Amino acid sequence: MSLISESDQIQLQRLFAEKLQRPVKLLMFTQERECQYCHETRMLIEELASLSEKLAAEVTMFEPGKGVSKRYGIDKIPAVVITADGDRPVDYGIRFFGIPSGYEFTSLIEDIFMVSLGDSGLSPATKDQLAKIDKPVHFQVFITPT
Repeated sequence: MSLISESDQIQLQRLFAEKLQRPVKLLMFTQERECQYCHETRMLIEELASLSEKLAAEVTMFEPGKGVSKRYGIDKIPAVVITADGDRPVDYGIRFFGIPSGYEFTSLIEDIFMVSLGDSGLSPATKDQLAKIDKPVHFQVFITPT
C-alpha cells in the first residue's frame, strides 16, 4: 500500500529531478516495537526516497540519550532528520516529530529542496539580521491539525 498517490509520485519525481542538486538523507527514528505513526512515517520516508536517486532513507533505532539519537538531539519518535548527504554531509538542524502528513508534508518537501540547495531562501537583509545574533537560539515550530 502506497501512502503517496500515483499522481503525486509522478509530480514529486518531476520536481525532484528539476530541483534537487545535492543528495539529501532522510534519517528516520523509530523503535523495534513501533510507536503510533512510526510505521507510517517510515513508509512515507522510504516512499519519498524511492522517487529520486538524490534522496536516501535511513531508518535507525531510537535510543534516548545515546548514540545517533543523542547526536541529532532526538528525544521523541517518530522523528525525521533532513541532512545534506554526500562528500560533505551537513546537518542544518531540521527535525520533524510525528508523521509529516497533511500540511506538514508540503513543509517536508520544501525542506528537502532547501537542504539540497544549501540555501534557506531567506533574503540577504534577513540573513544580515540573523548574522548579528551572538548567542545560541533554539527555534521550534509546532503545527497541529485544526
